[in-house]
Amino acid sequence: MLDFENFPIIAAIKSEDDFEAAVASEVQAIFMLSSNILTVADYALRAHEAKKLLYVHMDFVDGLSKDPAGVRYLATKNIDGIISTRSNIISAAHDCGISSVQRFFMIDSRSVDTALETLRASKADMVEIMPGIAYKSITKIKNSINIPIIAGGLIEQKDEIFHALGSGAAMISTGKRELWNE
Repeated sequence: MLDFENFPIIAAIKSEDDFEAAVASEVQAIFMLSSNILTVADYALRAHEAKKLLYVHMDFVDGLSKDPAGVRYLATKNIDGIISTRSNIISAAHDCGISSVQRFFMIDSRSVDTALETLRASKADMVEIMPGIAYKSITKIKNSINIPIIAGGLIEQKDEIFHALGSGAAMISTGKRELWNE
């Protein structure tokens, strides 16, 4: 099990170079965001030799169906868990006895409600909320384009307005009426 209180960082990897850096690092877990059915078992073995947990993102495994049979296949490859946005995949992982991370993309307050509703029925072991920090994205986009940026979605407090504006947003879009006159 993850000791996230003492070391909260998880390595999210997409390449062999990323993997090598992750196994040499202090992280406890690796989120594999790109793989194929021919290499998953080898990555699991190498991760375990380095005393790391390996979670495989179901949507990004080449050659594998994104269905319960695909989860059962991965469970035979000694992985520690899967990542998915799909509830049926999360349930399949639970049934196979492997850990699961359900991933949600937050684009507005309705996304939060949907995620909460789904999680109440889901058997997920953990949840990943994305974007984890939108302010960096605003700054990055602002530095790359020359048009106004509107920060919208999940803006519910005055300090969030200041953070977004300070990151380069020109305007804020929010459904929170209390902020419309701020």
